[in-house]
Amino acid sequence: MLELSGASRTHLHKARPKDAPFRAIYPFVGAIWLLNAQADPLGSIHLAHAWMPEVDVVARYDNGPGSSDSASQGMIRGTQLQEQPVQRPADVLTAIPGMVVTQHSGDGKANQYFLRGINLDHGTDFATTVNGVPVNMPSHAHGQGYSDLNFLIPELVQRIDYRKGPYAAQDGDFASAGSANIVYRRHLEHGFSDVTVGQGAYVRGVAASSHAVGEGLTLLTAAERLNHNGPWTSPQGLRKTNVLLTLSEGSAAQGWSTSLTAYRAHWRATDQVPQRLIDAGSYQGQTFGRFDSLDPSDGASTSRTSLSGEWHQHTANDSTRVSWYAMHYDLNLYSNFTYQLNPGGDQFNQRDQRNVLGGNVSHTWSVDDTNAVAMHNTLGLQLRQDDIQAGLTYTAQRQPIQAVREDQIQQLLVGVYGENATTWTSWFKTVTGLRFDQYTGHVTSAMLADNSGAHQSQQISPKFSAIFGPWQDTELFFNIGHGFHSNDARGTTAKIDPQTLQPVAAVPGLVRSLGREVGIKAQPNAHWQTSLALWQLQFDSELLYVGDKGNTQASRASQRTGVEWSNHWTPQEHWVLDANMAWTRPRYADNQASGNFIPNAVQRVASLSATLRKNGPWSVNLGLRYIGSAALTEDNRIRSAANISTQLRVTRQMDPRLSVSMDVMNLANRMNQDIQYVYTSRLIGEPLAGVNGLHVHPAEPRTVRLTAHYTY
Repeated sequence: MLELSGASRTHLHKARPKDAPFRAIYPFVGAIWLLNAQADPLGSIHLAHAWMPEVDVVARYDNGPGSSDSASQGMIRGTQLQEQPVQRPADVLTAIPGMVVTQHSGDGKANQYFLRGINLDHGTDFATTVNGVPVNMPSHAHGQGYSDLNFLIPELVQRIDYRKGPYAAQDGDFASAGSANIVYRRHLEHGFSDVTVGQGAYVRGVAASSHAVGEGLTLLTAAERLNHNGPWTSPQGLRKTNVLLTLSEGSAAQGWSTSLTAYRAHWRATDQVPQRLIDAGSYQGQTFGRFDSLDPSDGASTSRTSLSGEWHQHTANDSTRVSWYAMHYDLNLYSNFTYQLNPGGDQFNQRDQRNVLGGNVSHTWSVDDTNAVAMHNTLGLQLRQDDIQAGLTYTAQRQPIQAVREDQIQQLLVGVYGENATTWTSWFKTVTGLRFDQYTGHVTSAMLADNSGAHQSQQISPKFSAIFGPWQDTELFFNIGHGFHSNDARGTTAKIDPQTLQPVAAVPGLVRSLGREVGIKAQPNAHWQTSLALWQLQFDSELLYVGDKGNTQASRASQRTGVEWSNHWTPQEHWVLDANMAWTRPRYADNQASGNFIPNAVQRVASLSATLRKNGPWSVNLGLRYIGSAALTEDNRIRSAANISTQLRVTRQMDPRLSVSMDVMNLANRMNQDIQYVYTSRLIGEPLAGVNGLHVHPAEPRTVRLTAHYTY
């Protein structure tokens, strides 16, 4: 995304009719010029000379009028992320207004995500990509849309392009609540090495650099190693190794890149425990606290290796982009959330091993008529093939007891989309899109032949946006569109529950969503940008968290209505203030005796961040985040406690090459909970049917980390 000041964005939006043939390439030229300025000096100098009269580059980010097609769409610069503490890699997503990222298990597991009143579990209904490679895993052994971002290296993030709602034709599976494309740098002006140490035996090292390796070629290399035990009584022993290589060549007009990534991790996990046990303070004659575990053998190992690439070509009237990826992934996960409901214990092992192939092709061309109506058309094709081996086994202390299911899954998702963006006048633009998706799944069950089979679903998703303005640096938006999420392929062919052996009904392959939004973006003065969005999101079927039984289960239809207000203020040269608030009313669409509240649907989220940027040798960031209460049962009888957390980063530039930072997470040392659920579990001595009640996973206490950053 091209970064412009508010004035420059408005100027481009109001381009004169004679400039219309070139409007299609403004965003492409600017974005790729910024990315390739170092990789292609001659090309970038030429482009800079050609466009500098129109473009005003900003150091941070600009989401003001003229920058998007909806009030809730935006971009986050990597410079902003570097100013804030990051406890875990996926925390970079908390820079998206309204996004909540927590963890209910070991730090090597995919995070828990919340956005727009949706418990996204480990990623369902929020599509995440890194350099165009999808992160979400369909038909995953642990949860549909499992999105593990622990391979991310935050220091390499160039920007995050995010959208909320299903309004963009290029967004397909899992993007109903929103999407984020995390873009890595392809070139580093200076190589760097970071060493971080902190409490809980936290030691992290990361190094990266880029070099010319031939005429026009640039090679970026990065490596990361992390050891972390955490505050847990049973040390989590997280050990993570991460490597990235990116080779790139080209300019704004034409170029390509290819990347190789390799990530490995293993850890032990302290999963959520009953609140009744923490309140009692002891179990079987031993003291029991917030950071103790009922099953220290829980944990996992995982790996992710990918090879990906992209090629682009832009001319004055059209642009073409081709991307592809191949990935091998595996997860071997041991969990125990109910403890002693079953004879011999309730630990279970979920295994997921898959090979993924996919790619995207898009072509955009501009059409202008004699009435000065500028039109840009886009056609795109997206393919993804997953070949999955998924299993579920009852275990005790990681030793197998009983196999529950073992499935071979082949899943293909094909998406074709078209989009028309027409600038009718200097103050009115429409974006009309149409998307067709076909889902094909084949399941071969080694345990229950009746659950084998094939399923195919199709869906057409129309989209429409209207943008009015800008007038006086104010822009109005109306958006509406259908989206979808896929269901676990095993659920589409299921006839018998593998645990109870009772008949079950199959679920649809694709579940439709409908989103609507009206919004406004304004820049009242040179220092303040603000946006307000009123939105609604409906699902034909909710995915309900039921406690890891092999499938995420489909549930009732739902509707959410909400308001989001985001503000970015730079009162002085060195000060930046960000304030974001979101409120949601989440409900099931029908009225049943059990109630119509959606469990774990967070209703209120607010964040405040104040940054003092490079005032002499010092930089300081102080952030506060509020996560409101949520219903934990459908009748709203039990609700979660609100969560308030503060983070601090203080950085001092020691000399031109060396800086030292101190990060403090949970600055006030509040006894927050990262996650809260209500379900049935059993401890030794309790009734055989178990006890239904609150289960929690505590947030980490105040934690201090020190980082030395050296550039060369």
